[in-house]
Amino acid sequence: MSVSVPAEHIRSLAAELQLRPAQVEAAARLLGEDATVPFIARYRKEATGGLDEVAVTAVRDGLAALAELDKRRAAMRASLEERGLLTPDLDAALTAAPNLARLEDVYLPFRPKRRTRAAQARERGLEPLALWLLDFGPGDPAVEAARYVDADNNVPDAEAALAGARDILAERFAEDAEARARVRALLAREGVLTAEVTPGKEEEGATYRDYFHWEQTAAKAPSHRVLAVFRAEAEGVLRVALRPRDAAAVSNALYGLFLPLNARARRSPAVEQARAALDDGCRRLLLPSLENELRGELKKRADAEAIRVFGENLRQLLLAPPLGTRRILAVDPGFRTGCKVVCLDRQGGLLDHAVVQPHAGSAAARAEAGRVVLALLQKYDIEAVAVGNGTAGRETEAFLRELPGRPASVPVIMVSESGASVYSASEAARAEFPDLDLTYRGAVSIGRRLADPLAELVKIDPKAIGVGQYQHDVNQAELKRRLDDVVTSCVNAVGVELNTASEQLLTYVSGLGPVLARNIVAWRAEHGPFASRRALLDVPRLGPKAFEQAAGFVRVRGGAHPLDASAVHPESYPLVERMARDLNASVADLLADPGLRARIDVRRYAAEGAGLPTLTDILAELDKPGRDPREPFHAFAFAEGVHDLDDLRPGMRLPGIVTNITAFGAFVDIGVHQDGLVHISQMADRYVRDPAEVVRLQQEVAVTVLDVDLKRRRISLSMFQSTAAPSAD
Repeated sequence: MSVSVPAEHIRSLAAELQLRPAQVEAAARLLGEDATVPFIARYRKEATGGLDEVAVTAVRDGLAALAELDKRRAAMRASLEERGLLTPDLDAALTAAPNLARLEDVYLPFRPKRRTRAAQARERGLEPLALWLLDFGPGDPAVEAARYVDADNNVPDAEAALAGARDILAERFAEDAEARARVRALLAREGVLTAEVTPGKEEEGATYRDYFHWEQTAAKAPSHRVLAVFRAEAEGVLRVALRPRDAAAVSNALYGLFLPLNARARRSPAVEQARAALDDGCRRLLLPSLENELRGELKKRADAEAIRVFGENLRQLLLAPPLGTRRILAVDPGFRTGCKVVCLDRQGGLLDHAVVQPHAGSAAARAEAGRVVLALLQKYDIEAVAVGNGTAGRETEAFLRELPGRPASVPVIMVSESGASVYSASEAARAEFPDLDLTYRGAVSIGRRLADPLAELVKIDPKAIGVGQYQHDVNQAELKRRLDDVVTSCVNAVGVELNTASEQLLTYVSGLGPVLARNIVAWRAEHGPFASRRALLDVPRLGPKAFEQAAGFVRVRGGAHPLDASAVHPESYPLVERMARDLNASVADLLADPGLRARIDVRRYAAEGAGLPTLTDILAELDKPGRDPREPFHAFAFAEGVHDLDDLRPGMRLPGIVTNITAFGAFVDIGVHQDGLVHISQMADRYVRDPAEVVRLQQEVAVTVLDVDLKRRRISLSMFQSTAAPSAD
């Protein structure tokens, strides 16, 4: 159902995202009609002016944020109306507030609150005295205050009256919208984030010793440092504060707002009382309030950066090159309990399983393990061997590589085990293999991950894959939304084979979701393979809208229509068929003959209503129908003879695989069961702002060992050819 978006939201969002209002309006309309981000970006380019997924997502999130702002504004108005406090000026101020912080500032003086010191002073009738002080009334404040002495009203003397009046002014100053805006801007620009170790926590919190006496301008603090100190604070190791660099600058910014130094003020003794109230309001009320607010904003920014890094890492991992459809022998290695071995067919189905003991310590056990493996390789005509990179991974890899009789054409490939144990214990794994031990299920996951990382990793909670930074410390709802977006984007970018895709993979196809994915798998089990994309409409509860959103992203190899295996949307089939007819050919002929495709006059079809972006995409797809955007697979091997930390020496040059990218560097697996860190300063002979500029996940890199800390199991690596860092010039 279409949802109307206020024109002012369209304009403000267009300005913020540097888009044309018409683009934002079109994207908003399609989103309101329940179109998905991948569908809009891929098949509605004419409507949006070519917005990509990033832009459409930004529009979606921006509209959601503005809707939440409107919701909060409406709640404030309702509360004020109910209490008879909503004036035309206040209503206008609420309407004009451009963001949540400013909106809350406008509402703050009217927000229902507990009985503050200021409220109690008003109850004692001291507000007129407060206004007299603020107006720099003539005469002695003590004399004026004496008029308010009333022991029965808890005002025993003039000083008590003045104290109450100052409390009223302090609250007034602290809740003033302009005052809060000024101090907020000052703190945001110059505020200092500080951390000190909690006395007695030095040993317990040794992990955080870099922050025991630490400070940094908050605006410049990297996200990983912010999250680290906040985590340490939550654990009681650190005391963290956000303070102004110059407290006097805060007071000075407010003196001019509330205490103009005109001749009358200079002559009035009341100015000192007002100044004392201002200092108290700033110290006791305003700064703590804004500190909490800005700490929240700082955490929000740090979360956003950490989530961005996690999302980008996940994207790279999901789009890692697949080996493709191969018969695979997969091994979940182990010392004590042996190596769990499974054989998989080209669709990832389980053919056989066994356990072997190559590391039992006897030559007989090793020989028997070799015989079992060779027999399986031969029996199932295995085309590749996958070995998990966990405990005993390198030893098992060496055993298989050195195995006499192993065909040279069958590569042995190390595969990340991250998430395999999670899948093995999952409901999906239990449903597929109810009678299979979970360790064998883990081996199945390892083998399938080699064949198609995307198809396997969608079954696992992304947080369990091990490519995040402080993923348990960030906003979990935002993290889930971002990661879901990434998975959805990757699945739809690659496309899904309708007749072999798992329920988990189908869930992320545009327009489907868990219920329709489950119904598709059930229909497939009952009726056999889908003969065409159109057959999706036979699936229960899958209507025309879901079909429109999903059809372009599913593939049916050998389907009823030649384009069923391509990314051409069924809505464009008539257009392609017309192209073929105009050339006295069939669609199949167009797909097979580049000469025919070269004769297509795009301008003609553009003139008939099809947009140039759509036509361009169609022609590209006709050239390579159903092409996989992922890079070709390349087998990788670690250095021989380097299996654990004790084998490492400074200066060694080793091959490695990037396993995680953070704001401060990249972690690299060099085959010793412990990833090493390439600090951002050791990544390139130039300034590197973001490690993702230099490396990507699963990239093969050559690194030099700088240092090995055996006690803390830390490895420092460099991507420079020598151990010396580049010169500054």
